[in-house]
Amino acid sequence: MNVARVSMIDWHVSGQQPYATVTSLRQSPDGVIAKCQTWAAERFHEASPVAGMVQVSGLPERTFKRRFKQATGQTPLEYIHALRIEEAKRLLEVSDEPVEAIALECGYEDAGFFNRMFKRRVQLTPGQYRKRFGGLRRELAARI
Repeated sequence: MNVARVSMIDWHVSGQQPYATVTSLRQSPDGVIAKCQTWAAERFHEASPVAGMVQVSGLPERTFKRRFKQATGQTPLEYIHALRIEEAKRLLEVSDEPVEAIALECGYEDAGFFNRMFKRRVQLTPGQYRKRFGGLRRELAARI
């Protein structure tokens, strides 16, 4: 799937953005931040995940946010959105669940907000993304 994404070129409509991972989600070398990233990867769909990461870190909130941004290049909230969008992309590729159900499963209570966030980061609506990549996954699976 990753090779197929990289091999597809779509210069004039939406560019390459839909084919890319939204952001780098590498583990930080900072032990406290890495622990929070692991916690977030398991609980990003829950309400108030940033507050949870602050609690897990044991740091004051301002210190945590500054240190997280320094270690990852993203604010904690941007990181959570990236995790959620990546999971939504995966679910859109492999399931036929309604977009609203996927939004809820990824931690977005408001499907409209999810749609706007997804479009802003991926340059396609969730429906367009599913149409483009859900079929590609089924086609690749059928040929294997």
